[in-house]
Amino acid sequence: MSFTDVMSGLLLVFILATVALMLQVSQKQQALADTQHTLNAKVTEAKKQQAAFSTQIDKVNEAEVIRTQMLKEISERLNAAGIQVTVNSDTSVLSIPTAALGFASGSYTIEPQYAARAAAIGQVLSDVIRKDDRFKYLDTVFVEGHTDSEPFNGPLNMDNWGLSTFRAISLWQLWGQSMPGDSRLDALKNAQGGPLFSVSGYADTRPVDDAPAGIPDFAGNRRIDIRITIIRPSSKELEKISDDFSDGTK
Repeated sequence: MSFTDVMSGLLLVFILATVALMLQVSQKQQALADTQHTLNAKVTEAKKQQAAFSTQIDKVNEAEVIRTQMLKEISERLNAAGIQVTVNSDTSVLSIPTAALGFASGSYTIEPQYAARAAAIGQVLSDVIRKDDRFKYLDTVFVEGHTDSEPFNGPLNMDNWGLSTFRAISLWQLWGQSMPGDSRLDALKNAQGGPLFSVSGYADTRPVDDAPAGIPDFAGNRRIDIRITIIRPSSKELEKISDDFSDGTK
């Protein structure tokens, strides 16, 4: 074998080794590019998920602001009209004391002398909730009846649970009878298309902790609470956001 043949063979080996090295470098570069692409995709999907969650949080925050504004307006208008009501510390419940509705112990009847005042409360509720379509931010408005802790044995074995429920029903029925068609509360729907208002009773299980001065504890607990709940993302909506993220990063 001549020297020229040896050099030619070495050159061929060098060329082959260089080509193999270049292929390895190219494969590693492609693998790095693929990894970077995957990471970028995950980062993008994570940002989308964060934006989706932020949108839901913003909706809840906006609804809470709207609820606070509504309860402030309702209480200010009623108090200005001489109907003393209170709003709880987390601005979600409006309490209407027995002084405004006249519930005697063991009674769920709204007497005639209190009817105009009770009707005015419903009208203010309707006006404020309908203003700027605020009802779209609400899930449910609960009309909750309450009693004092005095044991009650009424007709058909009615106890305080029944008494509290009938108090709420009495007020709800009065609103239905006294309010014109364009302001009826039973016509309002929530975001899901269901009735906005609901009626319930709690007997003496939720006593007033800070009854107004001069009002006996029993009378202070004979009241109606208007509890307003706002729309919140459902578990299905949150699961969908999570599932969309997972599908996009597989």
